[in-house]
Amino acid sequence: MSTVERMPAGAEFATFDRVNLYSAGLSGTNLERGSSHNLRVTLQAIRLNAPITKVELAEITGLTPPSITNITRKLLLEGLIVEAGRRRGERGQPALKLAINPDGAFSIGINIDRDHITMVALDFLGRVRARVSEEIDFAMPDQVADFFHRNIEAIRGAGEIDMDRIAGVGVAMPDDFSRVDLPQRPSGFGIWETVDLKALLGGRDWDVFVENDASAAAIGELQFGHGRTAQTFFYLLITAGLGGGLVIDGHPVRGASGRSGEIGFLPIGKARRNPASLQDVVSLSGLFSHLAEAGYPEVDAIRLRKLDGKLAQEAFSWAEKAADLLCDPLLVINAVIDPEAIFIGGRLPAELVDLVCDRLAVNIRRRGASLPARSPVRRAALAEDAAAMGAAILPFSNRFLPSRAALMKTEGMAD
Repeated sequence: MSTVERMPAGAEFATFDRVNLYSAGLSGTNLERGSSHNLRVTLQAIRLNAPITKVELAEITGLTPPSITNITRKLLLEGLIVEAGRRRGERGQPALKLAINPDGAFSIGINIDRDHITMVALDFLGRVRARVSEEIDFAMPDQVADFFHRNIEAIRGAGEIDMDRIAGVGVAMPDDFSRVDLPQRPSGFGIWETVDLKALLGGRDWDVFVENDASAAAIGELQFGHGRTAQTFFYLLITAGLGGGLVIDGHPVRGASGRSGEIGFLPIGKARRNPASLQDVVSLSGLFSHLAEAGYPEVDAIRLRKLDGKLAQEAFSWAEKAADLLCDPLLVINAVIDPEAIFIGGRLPAELVDLVCDRLAVNIRRRGASLPARSPVRRAALAEDAAAMGAAILPFSNRFLPSRAALMKTEGMAD
């Protein structure tokens, strides 16, 4: 049985310096039908810079003071922002400061993977109000539905969030979820190809949004992790498989077929003699196979958190091999994308992620000496729950966060 974890009120992410939205291409617009975009931009500016005054909002967004007044009035009426005192020490009437109302909206994010299911409930500041996770190998649709509905009721009973203010449900799961041939995959797992996730998690009037797990993790990192300061980065997600998410100039990029960042499918070795892909080795599945061959067949994700002795040596040996195999693909990413950073997250213990990052830094420096620029490789700020948190961002993105897609919508809220 799973237990809903109540998160402490102070469990929020580090604060960042004030962000000028012009630098991210997210300033307001005077285009006709741009009112919804302007509202989203203003809300994002408040989120990133609170407490903030209307004058400062106008400077950051490029919108006129009357527009800011109209927009903030609407946001206050809807309960999405709150008054946060007045700024004193200046001439004239002290300026009113504004901040995000953490109870203004909530979102549910669920990460379905081949070895676990994790669900989080986020408030409007991106703080985790509740979390529940179960280690389930190759969960079938009925198990996922039971997990979701059972724990939604537990969250409701805990009273941590206002269920009437839930913006929607986001789901993060790997592409080719049922088709990739990982060890111990059951024969009936192909049923996932016929599942309608929106129907599976339905029963309420919540919109359901589905995203690739690595892309969702990158979105989470963009909004609530290191991406708050790095606007172009590659996110490497190490779970049962291996995936990647790409963010360029503050925008997630999925590619022509929605498959950008699929680094795990890159071939390694001699394809004709021994066909293998990168995720066969660089993944939790690959790590467990390595440990099983070394005499540790019973190790799971929980046991990995307490590495010691010979087991630790074998895990470190795998990390060295993983860093060796990842080096050349990441050199290509450096040359083609020129990211500010490469972040590694997922379900690996922090010490193993740090070791992979350290060895990659050495390998990239040695093998990539001819490159004009080499990005630092760092452990992601959002690691284990990155995909679930990124999934929870999807309903917020649809309704509240600025994006190119939102600007293109023909219907919006009036100032």
